[in-house]
Amino acid sequence: MSLWRQLDLHPRIISAIDKAGIRSVSHVLCMSGPDLQRLTSLSATDVRRLLTAAAMLCRPFRPLPVLATDESGLTLSLGCPVLDGLLRGGLPVGAVTELSGESGVGKTQLALQLCLSVQYPVCHGGLDSGAVFVCTEDVFPSKRLQQLIREQSRLRADVPPHVTSDLCFGDRIYVEHAADLTSLQSCLRRRVRLLLARRLVRFVAIDSVASLFRSEFGLADWLERTKQLLSLSSTLHHLCQQFNSAVLCVNQVTDIFSGSQEYTGPSSSSVCPALGLAWANQVMVRLMMRRLGGTVTRGEQDSALRRLEVVFAPHLARAGRDAAVWREGVRGLEGADVSLS
Repeated sequence: MSLWRQLDLHPRIISAIDKAGIRSVSHVLCMSGPDLQRLTSLSATDVRRLLTAAAMLCRPFRPLPVLATDESGLTLSLGCPVLDGLLRGGLPVGAVTELSGESGVGKTQLALQLCLSVQYPVCHGGLDSGAVFVCTEDVFPSKRLQQLIREQSRLRADVPPHVTSDLCFGDRIYVEHAADLTSLQSCLRRRVRLLLARRLVRFVAIDSVASLFRSEFGLADWLERTKQLLSLSSTLHHLCQQFNSAVLCVNQVTDIFSGSQEYTGPSSSSVCPALGLAWANQVMVRLMMRRLGGTVTRGEQDSALRRLEVVFAPHLARAGRDAAVWREGVRGLEGADVSLS
């Protein structure tokens, strides 16, 4: 008997699944809604029913545990002790963090790195759970993710090898695509909420939050734009607080014009995070990555010099750390094993 016949799914859905050759729950949950529609030729409504059934089969429902006292102040490691030192352990759990920067600076790579870090046990800086990665503008960088997975033992040299080898990293990252704000809200309130409730994930990355607002609203639509910003913020805060999870919103940047009185980024930068003060007031931690002049070399690898900076956070001082992007991921620079040119 088909695995899917255990639940009350319509025969046409079961038939479409069988024809598509889908045999496992993890195969379904690792695919986005549009990808499932293309593979099975099912309607959007049927795909939602399929995803709900997959989550039900994956783990039996159990009430959320009461938040333990030792989880207050919990952080999610970035996978690098230098960058974790800047953030006092990593991203705060139960809060929304923003990471902004220019294109190609390494924002998406750091988000992918966090998708792997969350899977480690708490004693190694993780949350012993999975991650949801929501793409809003580009295709999911699966090749880079696979490279990061292969290089985990090099990045996380602080973790015993048997811990890293026992983790099936690719099976615990759920990818979703959102082409507009309506689909993003639907994704967050339905599928992401279900995954959080089942304790399948405890980290959510949105890459990027600005692209949808820039494409849907003009200058004259500022009031509706603000309403949508606040609505999205409310959804994200509710999810991360109710399920004690970490949320990372990747943001784009905009140029700072001469005489502007709006402060939203480092004083030394010529750009500031997009979406203005309405959005800035909705995040607890604002981080910014920027590219510096020069190149760093380590062995046979070269990387443009970057800097990760804390713009504001209630528990952190304004500071920054130099960093570089290597095959194994984004790492802060300690100076001993790299040379600057």
